[in-house]
Amino acid sequence: MNATTVRLGDRSYKIRIEKSLKMLPRQLKSLNLGTDAVLITNPKINSLFGKKVKYALRDSGLKVNPVLVPDSERAKSVKEAVRLLGAISRIDGKGKRICVVALGGGVVGDLAGFVASIYKRGVPYIQIPTTLLAQVDSSIGGKVAIDLTTGKNLTGSFYQPRIVYIDISFIRDLSRRDFISGMAEIIKYGIIKDKRLFNYLRDNRSAILRRETKALLEIITRCVKIKAGIVSKDERERKSIRTILNFGHTAGHAIETASGYSGYYSHGEAIGLGMIVAARISNRLGRLSAADLLKIEDTAGSYGLPTRIKRIDTRKIMRSLAYDKKFIHGVTRLVLPVRIGKVVIKERIPEEVIRRELKRLSSKITPADDR
Repeated sequence: MNATTVRLGDRSYKIRIEKSLKMLPRQLKSLNLGTDAVLITNPKINSLFGKKVKYALRDSGLKVNPVLVPDSERAKSVKEAVRLLGAISRIDGKGKRICVVALGGGVVGDLAGFVASIYKRGVPYIQIPTTLLAQVDSSIGGKVAIDLTTGKNLTGSFYQPRIVYIDISFIRDLSRRDFISGMAEIIKYGIIKDKRLFNYLRDNRSAILRRETKALLEIITRCVKIKAGIVSKDERERKSIRTILNFGHTAGHAIETASGYSGYYSHGEAIGLGMIVAARISNRLGRLSAADLLKIEDTAGSYGLPTRIKRIDTRKIMRSLAYDKKFIHGVTRLVLPVRIGKVVIKERIPEEVIRRELKRLSSKITPADDR
């Protein structure tokens, strides 16, 4: 139906956007992935989509070996990664060629991709993302990782899938909270790169929240093209091109870590809060207008994303920030919006400025209140 290519030489791959799994077997046959597929998913996703995905994999000629992982961020642990490696090694054997299939959201995709990258120094894997957030962001680009107790995604690698197959029909089965969490990443794309997308989100909120097919195709396709283009230019984030995708993630990851991955905030909700923190800092530094700050906060709130930090001590968030891999050699670095559709990378932001805006967001004080 719709295909975008991530162009990385001999590691290039397609992102297919479809309305069903009908085209999956044909796509997989052409990739010659191996003989046995290790299907990594969680119990909830397995009950919803496992059967039809297994049929599609078998139709492509693969023997399917399901392995279930927990349904939470805590699945991205060293312990779970080691358990998965053991399970894959027991499935592997003489005459077999193993590939990994990640069926799920960002947690499953990160964990499965990481394990695929280190088993036998790398085996092929594919992404079949089932959440809106994974479809527009985490399944694309090859960043795979697990968490440590000190921070999120601190152990990982760059390892590209052979294909990303997006079936938008999966979106119908998402909970309201999971759907809204995905909208945080879509709003992010509008802020960092595409004012037209941002305005589309504001003008078509009702259709999007009703999950109308036309609206979903529009926003997913735009986001996929933006990310594919950025990754093609800067796969390993060495040119500061890909860095803009971190907008909202520095503070967002710190909020997740400070909460102990308790689930009080989903990943998307935390990223939404991180975007607001970054926008407020940009406004405080005189880089973002009050009008654009208001649009960012209003748009996030209109989709049901939280616009205030609750139940998390600011000091814990600041401690988590100190471990963030986006802070280089202890130097603070944030992606800041300067207008809708454009961001800049700003280093050496005083920690006190970050701390102040976190506190203000915790008490819902606007930047203008104390001027």
